[in-house]
Amino acid sequence: MTFLVIRARSDRGVKPKIRDTMSMLNLTRVNHAVLIPDTPAYAGMLHKAKDYVTWGEVDADTVSSLISERGRMIGDKPVTNAVIKSGSKFSTIGALSKAIASGDARTSDVEGMKPVFRLHPPRGTKGWGGIKRSYVAGGALGFRGEAITDLVGRMI
Repeated sequence: MTFLVIRARSDRGVKPKIRDTMSMLNLTRVNHAVLIPDTPAYAGMLHKAKDYVTWGEVDADTVSSLISERGRMIGDKPVTNAVIKSGSKFSTIGALSKAIASGDARTSDVEGMKPVFRLHPPRGTKGWGGIKRSYVAGGALGFRGEAITDLVGRMI
């Protein structure tokens, strides 16, 4: 299983340990997203940064649209099927996204692909829904489960 983690808040006034944790997650700016595997080490990092990020379990369709629409190679070139085929053992974006969603692959398996996806702010009337409250309290922060697909759909 793979989590999609999106940074929702700035690091202004944040404790240095939390800022370092978000840096290790490659979340250096607001509206940046990364795909990470579900491991105990990453779970601890997410727990530490829970007041500044939101995350959830992602499916293969969402990963595929995220890579094809927002994925970038070094040099700010878009990710295409030809690039995936030449830079990894996968033949298409769909095959790569299925492997990433199941936890068998990572974005670093594609040579030259940037690990960070730069997203738009959430579109729609709700927007983030409040960046100072947790998701269960009607805000935007913390674990969302499968509801992350709705948020990503508004941000792509």
